[in-house]
Amino acid sequence: MKVCFDTFGCRLNRAEALALEAGFLARGWTTTDSHADANLIVVRGCSVTARAQHDCEKLIAHLREKYPMKRLIVTGCLKDRHNEILLRDVKPATATRTARAYLKVQDGCNGTCAFCIVPQFRGKSAAVDFDEVLGSARRFLDAGYREIVVTGCNLSQYLSQGRRLPDLLAALAELDGGTGFRIRLGSLEPSPVALETVRAVAAHANICRYLHIPVQSGSDRILGAMRRPYTTRAVTALVREAENLMPGLGLGCDILTGFPDESDYDFLATQSLLTRLKFNRLHVFPFSERPGTVAAQLPSAVPREIRHARAREIAAQGETARTRFINGFKGQTVAIVVEDEKRLAGWTSEYVWCEVGEERARAYTHAHARGRTIRRRDLVEIRVREVNGHVLVGDPV
Repeated sequence: MKVCFDTFGCRLNRAEALALEAGFLARGWTTTDSHADANLIVVRGCSVTARAQHDCEKLIAHLREKYPMKRLIVTGCLKDRHNEILLRDVKPATATRTARAYLKVQDGCNGTCAFCIVPQFRGKSAAVDFDEVLGSARRFLDAGYREIVVTGCNLSQYLSQGRRLPDLLAALAELDGGTGFRIRLGSLEPSPVALETVRAVAAHANICRYLHIPVQSGSDRILGAMRRPYTTRAVTALVREAENLMPGLGLGCDILTGFPDESDYDFLATQSLLTRLKFNRLHVFPFSERPGTVAAQLPSAVPREIRHARAREIAAQGETARTRFINGFKGQTVAIVVEDEKRLAGWTSEYVWCEVGEERARAYTHAHARGRTIRRRDLVEIRVREVNGHVLVGDPV
């Protein structure tokens, strides 16, 4: 029996897909990338934006039309609750085919954000048991992983056995003495626990120096309308603390442009916040009405052309900031977990793509054939000699 996975959206969806895939393998199934060859097709959908949901639904409609006799299951953040029951007999297992391990520690969200429909699919916040998380992480390390990506729907809400996210990160970082591997944190919403989390990250050298913060807007008025549980002052305090403790860290954020009643002044406030806080990796989305959300019913809609124009402006601002940030790595030594063995390429701790290049990688491998050979998943240091666009290029140390 063969199963084919199509996965949309975030790291959490990917983590769940990989674990479910491993569960199928454990039951004797094989995986395939071909819909035509599969006995079962599993689509892990995403509904975070109207465009994402449209893409998922377009694929689902195509599959149902082309393969009407095949079993198709839709799950993730776009569920077919009837067909999803068919997955209950498949117990998720430890996935081992990726270069980085995806560790799910939390699901759901207690938020009531006006634009978000995710809690309707994933429910209230629920944490994976603290000891269970550590056990899963140990199995990943035993399987040869050297980077573990901590994923969840809203990581700031993690709580198990009285332990919160900072406690979990500290425990993960200290597994096996904390040597030879690293931890990467997913998105971190501004909150009191987020400040403690930043301090926990800074206290452990093997936690990646990258934070992704879903800011959404630089206007307190718009954040209030969005029902976001923080202000720009909280965002600023979080970022300043992170920069003070970890100079040179990578800083990413989500920005939503054209939310209902967003004025030119509100948009200018967002641009100003991004300039002051020096975010260097931006995910920008023009607002789209999600049926079933509060925001879809709000008056004073911003014209679509303005939403998209503002998104382009923010994206251009982000490109400039990222170029400036990446150019600062020239001459530095960075650490990567190898994902592309031919090019000896992978992500740095700060979430910048770095590579040796196929020709130099081949020469290095040949020169060290009887000594050190770098493999996929290895954690290695690279001396950056040049910057090519947004890619670092260097040589193994």
